[in-house]
Amino acid sequence: MEQLNFQRELVERCIEGDRNAQYNLYRMYSKGMYNICLRMLNNSMEAEDVLQESFMDVYRKLHTYKFESTPGAWIKRIVVNNCINKLRKKKLHIEEIEEGRYVADVIHEKEDYKYEVKKIKKAMSALPDGYRAIFSLYAMEGYDHQEIAQIMNISESTSKSQYSRAKKKIRELMSS
Repeated sequence: MEQLNFQRELVERCIEGDRNAQYNLYRMYSKGMYNICLRMLNNSMEAEDVLQESFMDVYRKLHTYKFESTPGAWIKRIVVNNCINKLRKKKLHIEEIEEGRYVADVIHEKEDYKYEVKKIKKAMSALPDGYRAIFSLYAMEGYDHQEIAQIMNISESTSKSQYSRAKKKIRELMSS
């Protein structure tokens, strides 16, 4: 409860234009949000740019925040949307598939724990943008396929297919 009061007070001070509060909000969330940008964009300079743009959006839109989720979840949504917009500008390639078709996972989820995080990150960086974005949103950020479909303006089955293909590609890259 104390944490919620602190966050509410911090957000309210940010809305009033308090620069110290804005800096504190940035310090609280910037590292985690940068990591999201880096995972999705696979480029540190672009990640830094999108992070800065995202926090500018946060400060501009903070008056619309309704305290229905944590400030971090609200900021994360802005960051993810800005990453997707950046990828779209770079001509993000996502293969649409017919509704109802779904490429099944080749390897079971239980085998995933065997891989080391560093190897997965390295393999992720080699994925095409579309695969990496969907893999990041699903596996790393916790979005479900319905949410990803809405965010990226694709079908749910396309999200599932791209995720499955991304996992398969990661496994291939890790085994070579």
